[in-house]
Amino acid sequence: MHADIVFTGGTVRTGDTDARCHEALAVTDGRISAVGAEALALRGPRTAVVDLEGGALLPAFGDGHAHPVLGGLGLRGVPVRECASVEEIVDAVRRWAETHPEAEWITGDGFDPWLAPHGLFDARWLDAAVPHRPVLLRTSDHHTAWVNSEALRRAGYTAAGADPAGGQIVRRDGGDQPLGTLREFGALNPVLSLVPTPSRAAHVDALREAAARFAAAGVTWVQDALVTPDLVDVWITAATTGPGLPVRADLCFLLEPGGWRERIERFTSDRERIESAAPGLLTARSVKFFADGVIEAGTAALLEPYTDCPHSHGMATWAPAELAEAVVAVDALGFRPHVHAIGDGAVRSALDAIEKADRTNGARDRRPVIAHAELIDPADLPRFKALGVIANLQPLWAQCDPLMTKLILPRIGEERGRRQYQIGSLLASDARVAFGSDWPVTAHEPLRGIATAVTRQTPEGTPEGGWLPEERIDTATACAAYSAGCAHQAFEEKDWGALRPGMRADLVHLAADPVTTAPAELAHLPVLGTWLAGRRTHEAGISTPSRAARG
Repeated sequence: MHADIVFTGGTVRTGDTDARCHEALAVTDGRISAVGAEALALRGPRTAVVDLEGGALLPAFGDGHAHPVLGGLGLRGVPVRECASVEEIVDAVRRWAETHPEAEWITGDGFDPWLAPHGLFDARWLDAAVPHRPVLLRTSDHHTAWVNSEALRRAGYTAAGADPAGGQIVRRDGGDQPLGTLREFGALNPVLSLVPTPSRAAHVDALREAAARFAAAGVTWVQDALVTPDLVDVWITAATTGPGLPVRADLCFLLEPGGWRERIERFTSDRERIESAAPGLLTARSVKFFADGVIEAGTAALLEPYTDCPHSHGMATWAPAELAEAVVAVDALGFRPHVHAIGDGAVRSALDAIEKADRTNGARDRRPVIAHAELIDPADLPRFKALGVIANLQPLWAQCDPLMTKLILPRIGEERGRRQYQIGSLLASDARVAFGSDWPVTAHEPLRGIATAVTRQTPEGTPEGGWLPEERIDTATACAAYSAGCAHQAFEEKDWGALRPGMRADLVHLAADPVTTAPAELAHLPVLGTWLAGRRTHEAGISTPSRAARG
């Protein structure tokens, strides 16, 4: 039998722990049929031969925590992501509003939260550009919004009002008047609910655009870490109509406090509907919990008070006892808890909840996930391994950038600052680690995250030697966290995440071998091709569909 595809002319890295390399790989019926000399022997007259051109073939990447629909929708609206100052943002808002007089709301997504002192943004700055239509801009972390006065008025946020549950309306110094900065979803959601909802077709279009971007980055599997009921049919439609999707995905149902017992009743039926509609492409095995917010906004839940606010431990989204009860409930239904936990207090609450599920429902291979785990108390670090918890980390965050120096470090101090993003320590403890991007919070390209995990430096190469260099890891380990680590998170490690005969041909072709590439160059290593079960989903030089091209 001849192979359908043979890859040759470069280095084939299997992704196994022994870092074996081969000169060729063969694919038959979407599966790896041979590696090395045996692969070359499977060439036949109808075999497609892919020349690696001196580059490397690796297991395709996964992304264990991302928001494809949200990110795709965020590509619309005011382009504020690249703005480098408040003035640039205001100018971008003014220009966009002038060219879109039909838009009832002016929205934008992804600006840097450190651009204003202490992360505090004033509604009056936006009023100067757009006084009569509401403006809503979200920071890159999506836990803070900057709105103008008209948006505050429509939401009913006044000096007389109290903060909503689970949110904060930042007030002006010396008074009760809302400033224009809203923190956490309790404060954001009443405003977001006023923004006209894009059509189903727009959602599907946004998802397809996002999926194409992931494929172009070498990704073949994504964990959508926040799926609300309205997004179920978006994923099903995108997966089952038109060209389909170039990535597989596991959908993670959002569960929030208040009425959660009633809401989980539909999770099982939604799971069955999703998996029967797109078998082999979509799964729905996870439930998402927000245990807290983020340190830069002062809303991450800490064990000890904030350095710059000694009376505050942050904002726990769930009471610890109720979080444990809810985790036990979804675990009993066969779902995996996927908990956003940034502060060390939230990490402990998440670990306690998972431990209670294990005691209550019995031991099994449940693979719970704690996402981000930015700050871990030393007493809790060994619990990841003990409880079988996967630490899904965002390696691109492990750098001393302006977010860290201007907002995070002043709020937690030096000692806690040195306990952030303990990638090396978690791996040394034999805990399971998988990488993700949290896109659109930060860039979705795995190679950028790999570069940061290896160097612990900013793109400019600072600081020399890396930030917290003891937490650096080598390139092969970082690549594995994006492949084998994500495959384990997906319960699919026997099917992908390594290049062995019989495994699915989820592959990425890089222009050079990342293991022998200088760490400073990893972020810029071109992705030349991506294959999902032997089907090419990306080819360098062929642009992915864009909003402009589709009209």
